[in-house]
Amino acid sequence: MDAFRNALAAGVPIPAKDLPRPGWDKPLTVRSSPAPTPRPAFLAHPRLRRTSPIAQYVVATALEALGHDAEQAGRNRRLGIVFCAMSGCVNYSRRFYDETLKDPSTASPLVFPETVYNAPASHLAAVLGTTAINYTVVGDPGEFLVGISIAADWLATGRVDGCLVIGAEEIDWLMADAMRLFDRKTIVSDGAGALYLKRERPAGAAVQLEAITNAEVFYRGRPRSAAARSMRLALPSNSQSRELLCDGTIGLPRADRDEEEAWADWPHARLSVKKVFGEGFMAAAAWQCIAAVDALQRPGYAAANVSIVGCNQQAIGARFIARQ
Repeated sequence: MDAFRNALAAGVPIPAKDLPRPGWDKPLTVRSSPAPTPRPAFLAHPRLRRTSPIAQYVVATALEALGHDAEQAGRNRRLGIVFCAMSGCVNYSRRFYDETLKDPSTASPLVFPETVYNAPASHLAAVLGTTAINYTVVGDPGEFLVGISIAADWLATGRVDGCLVIGAEEIDWLMADAMRLFDRKTIVSDGAGALYLKRERPAGAAVQLEAITNAEVFYRGRPRSAAARSMRLALPSNSQSRELLCDGTIGLPRADRDEEEAWADWPHARLSVKKVFGEGFMAAAAWQCIAAVDALQRPGYAAANVSIVGCNQQAIGARFIARQ
């Protein structure tokens, strides 16, 4: 969190680097999460020996979000897990199908389990030692807020005492090249982020989830701009100046147009996480929420809205408030 917070405060885009693309002389440009130094102790867990980066990101962010509660996850705490992804385990998927196409007789069956979407959530449950309810949700970046609404429902109905909602992505040349087909200026990134929701109200200051809008779906008969406007209108609002908007704009007019139009009259402070960290898809949606919650944990803001106008599915928003 310290590195994340400092990077946002500086407001300078994270340096990009080259990613080789097979068959091309010119590489792709990406922003990838740096390797941790020193090597985290949790990576020695047997379940993480052959995992791709996305599973390691998921475990790392979950442990940081849980804090001291990580020790209780496998014992007396009913801890739910909602893992959200868009591209998912693309590293091993690309590797497995590459091996299959080259020579099916030598394609490693050991790789296949790591290609499925719910592999990271399974690894996390094993590391934590929890057998509580565990969902994997797949969709565009707006699905992270759908994941939070699932967690809120579990908490409200008493199915869990706490719930981790995690968004994560990993970079592969397939993912970066696919983005290039739609927008050559967008730089993709990877990593993870998590929110830890609890039923109990803490004794001191806290951040409360106040609202999540319906998923405003867009399709051929309903433009993305209309979905973005409906999401904006559905979010609660007031006139106090101590409000923050954590939007999903990336600094490119074509990609940002619909969301910018929806929030054109927003008069208060604004924070654009992707302008610093790049297009992390589901991970970036998690970063938006983390930035909102983190801002409310310090003096300055009374409420924070999160706006996610997804790339191919939905516009959806959330509102968090500070409780003293």
